[in-house]
Amino acid sequence: MKDNTERKDHWETVYRQKAVEETSWHQPSPEMSLTMIGQTAVSVETPIIDIGGGASFLADHLLELGYRDVTVLDISRAALEQARSRLGDRSEQLNWIEADITRFRPARQYGLWHDRAAFHFLTEAVDRQRYASVLEEALAPGGQAIIATFSPQGPKKCSGLDIVRYDAQKIGKTLGPAFRLLEQQEDLHTTPAGREQRFNFFRILKI
Repeated sequence: MKDNTERKDHWETVYRQKAVEETSWHQPSPEMSLTMIGQTAVSVETPIIDIGGGASFLADHLLELGYRDVTVLDISRAALEQARSRLGDRSEQLNWIEADITRFRPARQYGLWHDRAAFHFLTEAVDRQRYASVLEEALAPGGQAIIATFSPQGPKKCSGLDIVRYDAQKIGKTLGPAFRLLEQQEDLHTTPAGREQRFNFFRILKI
């Protein structure tokens, strides 16, 4: 999927046809993300951005934990609308951005970047380079990123799309010398249909 318009059309269709609870990536409680966010030791005032957060439940949990500066970015308006509808009045406590991450131009910097949804869908080298550039621009010096991808033992496709699987060496080479890997954790996700998917979660420092 090379064209960002084609990419957007795909995800708009997915979220118009399905509730988030019906998607293979749904997690009622994103335990590994929350654990690794806790390990960053960022304060509740730290600006956090969730890339591809769409209709996920991470923002709900961050609000419950007292985080006060949370931004959710997604390419799909329909996904964001699902989340805002679910959260009701609480949605006003969050910042919402509709954008393709490879075209995103951050107006501010963040202390924590989280992405469980977007990076492994970038199958073109140019899009991965753009992602790394946006990450470097958006993340404050000394800030941390948590990026989850399918592991080398994980599926080769998701939502009908090809993906790229990563281990620590591969993600380090892809993101480049501005970042240093702090931690890697394996996670076994069970889809709503009962299938198991192996993820790698990487916690990364901007040098």
